[in-house]
Amino acid sequence: MSAAEEGCIFHGARGRTLDAFSAEKEGEWNGPFYFIQGADPQFGLMKAWSVGDCDNGGDEWGQEIRLTEQAVQAINKLNPKPRFFVLCGDLVQAMPGRPWRREQTDDLQQVLKNVHREIPLVFVSGNHDIGNVPTAESIREFCQTWGDDYFSFWVGGVLFLVLNSQFFFDASKCPTLKQAQDQWLDEQLSIAGERKCKHAIVFQHIPLFLQSVDEDDNYFNLTKSVRQELADRFIKAGVKAVFAGHYHRNAGGTYQNLDMVVTSAIGCQLGKDTHGLRVVVVTAEKVTHRYYSIDQLSESGIDDDLLGLMKKK
Repeated sequence: MSAAEEGCIFHGARGRTLDAFSAEKEGEWNGPFYFIQGADPQFGLMKAWSVGDCDNGGDEWGQEIRLTEQAVQAINKLNPKPRFFVLCGDLVQAMPGRPWRREQTDDLQQVLKNVHREIPLVFVSGNHDIGNVPTAESIREFCQTWGDDYFSFWVGGVLFLVLNSQFFFDASKCPTLKQAQDQWLDEQLSIAGERKCKHAIVFQHIPLFLQSVDEDDNYFNLTKSVRQELADRFIKAGVKAVFAGHYHRNAGGTYQNLDMVVTSAIGCQLGKDTHGLRVVVVTAEKVTHRYYSIDQLSESGIDDDLLGLMKKK
């Protein structure tokens, strides 16, 4: 693979859009399709968690390499191929400026180079990618490595919005950048609200909520005031679903007609779920999703009922 091809894989989001999909060609509904969502490969966390030192213990990530390789192999075997593969943040464990960050990033990119070239990669920034309290420098580093931290793209008449959820968590060190995303998001939601798309779907790292919009604040959700405001904005614009990670467990709920989907990790599990991926089928009427273990997806592929949805025009 040439350097130019590698750059295209990892820097697809530029100018607040994704090069892989032309808005002109993809702006109209063209029938059902599906994509794959993954989250938190987080190279280094499994060792760090096992030794009880998440700040300094992530000096090995062989397990995550193997799991992500297996995930890539499972995705490549799927027929038909997904329209894209989105990773919802925490790509590596090492925070900006911490030891092993470059090595973890290099190894993850080496694995992801093997994703079939017909399956575009979509990268979402997580707290470990840009810091719990991001700075202009940490965001610039992410953008140089993985592409824009927020952007939109069209696939088959569906508008997808990728957000930097750390701005909703703590933007105290980069308020101007947060304001820029807020303004951009207003513009994108206006397009969705005018129903210029079949559906609108959001990707971010931190979930709005884990089960209920009025649940207590904790490390794994956005604060009540922030989540309520965002959820209301999304609903007003007709957003169908928000897909996130961060929790390292499967969770989710609904608020009015908004589906909040929390997907467990490719890497370290903090609950009883298996290492896995989510298959998301988009039809004219709805968005249907199902979580698969990596082994299950590799061995059996997508269930017949989901494949059947994609045959309906």
